[in-house]
Amino acid sequence: MILKKAVLAVLMTAALAGCETQTEGQQRATTGALLGGAGGALAGQAIGGNTKSTVIGAAGGALLGAVVGSATTPQRREDQFCRYQDRYGRIYIARCDARYYSGNY
Repeated sequence: MILKKAVLAVLMTAALAGCETQTEGQQRATTGALLGGAGGALAGQAIGGNTKSTVIGAAGGALLGAVVGSATTPQRREDQFCRYQDRYGRIYIARCDARYYSGNY
């Protein structure tokens, strides 16, 4: 029993150490996948009561958690694009400038 806890602690430490070099979006997707996988495994076990249901629940939860974690990552200001119209009526897309953030657009 103590050996299992020690192995689990080592694996969790290694998994968390790998998160240091990830971007914020990657970290959110990884965290979402881990939490979704755990929740999905619990739900699969509660609903199906067998290994197959647990594995399917874990896979589905991990996928959903990764998608939600990635989709909810806020964009940095320098990564946002806005649509502008020039004086001739042409519409173009460029990085948002101070007018957008101050509400004077």
